[in-house]
Amino acid sequence: MIERVPAVELAQDVAVSKVVAGMWRVMRWGMSREGLARFIDECVALGVTSFDLADIYGGGAAQAFFGEALAARGGNNDDIQIITKAGIRLPSSNGGARVKHYDSSAAHLRRSVDDALSVLRRERIDLFLLHRPDPLLDRDELAELAHQLVAQGKIGAFGVSNFSAREFDWLGARVPLASNQIEFSPFHTAPLDDGTLTAMNATDVVPMIWSPLGGGRLFDESNETGSRVREALQQIQRDRGLPDWIPLAYAWVFRLPSRPVVLTGTSRVEGIRDATRGAGIALTREEWFYVLEAARGHSVA
Repeated sequence: MIERVPAVELAQDVAVSKVVAGMWRVMRWGMSREGLARFIDECVALGVTSFDLADIYGGGAAQAFFGEALAARGGNNDDIQIITKAGIRLPSSNGGARVKHYDSSAAHLRRSVDDALSVLRRERIDLFLLHRPDPLLDRDELAELAHQLVAQGKIGAFGVSNFSAREFDWLGARVPLASNQIEFSPFHTAPLDDGTLTAMNATDVVPMIWSPLGGGRLFDESNETGSRVREALQQIQRDRGLPDWIPLAYAWVFRLPSRPVVLTGTSRVEGIRDATRGAGIALTREEWFYVLEAARGHSVA
């Protein structure tokens, strides 16, 4: 097993660590900015140099708080990569949106990039993602915006999040897409069958996987699927003589041929280390299908 993970190239001059530290819940962690700065340092020591944000995380406060933590680290922070997302507008009582909606307009996304650069105190967002598919999306307008933002050096690459196979292909015909951030785990295997992973494989695009442990269901004693998957992973642990089974859950995701990047959602460095250890475990085909069978409750056809 390894503990320091390598980088994965997504586009020209854009690479991220194979394990990405997700900041979705960062405002709930109860950390000071100095505490978050130490957490960032501990992640970097493990090779986890990429951090995932969004303009709506923490009620809109996460990016600014992360920027404060970067300032608390000192130096130029060139050792980390920033991934952030925009395109969801939340209701606001101060004259903003009346209803939650999606906004993929060039004006909104450009403003979102500029705001992120300002609060994060960065000159470039390494990877900027459209957070959700927008039924009102103008792909030609978005293509022009993505080209401009890359040419201006404000972003390194453009990608999407939560796009289906058809949505990914439709937008990718106009806009070079560096990644698609999707949910995948033993609890959500639909991307294996609905073409989502195939669409990315066809264009050599690296998927970014969120909720790889099923949002905690893997540890829920009352969850029937979780119990079956846990037992399967523990059997593999025993067969291999490994000290822990949790890294095997990450290894199951990493076994995909598309070279996925995995997002964590933990404030515990040991939880980050579980993911980095999983990146160094190569499951056999039989082991991988053993876990899939446990997840689905039946063998493949």
